[in-house]
Amino acid sequence: MTQGAGQGPEVERTATLRDFRVPAYVHESGPYLQGTHPGEIAPPPPEEPYPDGYTPTERDLPVIDPGATPQAPVDPAAAPAPQPPAGPGPLYVVGDVHGYLDELVAALQDKGLIDAAGHWCAGTARLWFLGDFTDRGPDGIGVIDLVMRLSAEAAAAGGYCKALMGNHELLLLGAKRFGDTPVNSGAGTATFQAAWLLNGGQKTDMDRLQDHHLQWMARLDALEEVDGHLLVHSDTTAYLDYGRSIEEVNDTVHETLTRNDADEVWDLFRKFTKRFSFRDEGGADAVRKLLDAYGGNRIVHGHSPIPYLLGEVGSEDGEDGSGPVVEGPHVYADGLAIAMDGGVTMAGKLLVQQLPLLD
Repeated sequence: MTQGAGQGPEVERTATLRDFRVPAYVHESGPYLQGTHPGEIAPPPPEEPYPDGYTPTERDLPVIDPGATPQAPVDPAAAPAPQPPAGPGPLYVVGDVHGYLDELVAALQDKGLIDAAGHWCAGTARLWFLGDFTDRGPDGIGVIDLVMRLSAEAAAAGGYCKALMGNHELLLLGAKRFGDTPVNSGAGTATFQAAWLLNGGQKTDMDRLQDHHLQWMARLDALEEVDGHLLVHSDTTAYLDYGRSIEEVNDTVHETLTRNDADEVWDLFRKFTKRFSFRDEGGADAVRKLLDAYGGNRIVHGHSPIPYLLGEVGSEDGEDGSGPVVEGPHVYADGLAIAMDGGVTMAGKLLVQQLPLLD
């Protein structure tokens, strides 16, 4: 205790009976009274008497001589030892959502990642979204809002919720930034606005798009390696054009978006839109090139819907609404690639999967 006005010489303080009483107000959400100004601390309420017949026991308070001043020296050694931090929680990945918010909520609840109110309840679990949050489905902005909120809630619980950049994030960014500005598409003149509408752009998403959504999308990484899994959005080797390490690729993508050059962003979008690099003959070798460059034992991707990847439908857009049956992720390319886009846009399934897969 620091000696000050109205105080005697500094003496060693010992805990008293009052110290072992826990006033009810410490269990409240904070020390401030409603309506007080910041910094005004609410005084504790008057102490309530012990219940009739209550006698402190050894568990509550050391037994003392009657009439003596109640004192119980605090023994630091008696304090509970800090618990060692638990290791990282289980790892989950989510395939392309494309605005299907209700399906996403149901899938996350089914895996025990969010509760009935839509809040994170998975503790230290780790959750990765593989990109493509908007377009084609009814509520892309709602999906982004949910992922942003879960990111904060998961971090507070000791886990995390993170996301990769898909080609549709690049498309929406381009449509918002550049609109009808002509770009060199390699096959004539094109615009982001036209491409966005052609690929399922929703006017309701554009109307609700705000600066914080744009900033969040522009900061997403392109790829990451987690627990031996190389996570990417697109099933393409085009990532190799942007760097020889994960950090270099992500930095290059961010720098490209920062320069805000329509042709550069279009080229990035075009390359992220490529697909099927791992599907046919030589597909396993293509996967190995990425694994050799960026690490990991398996690549996990979205982008190409599994029915489209397998040739069961002619395009990734739903046509008759019946849709193919998708039971889970598709493992291919000599077991080196895992496809996670279940084809929710073609009445397939929005996939949420724990890794590693059980072989």
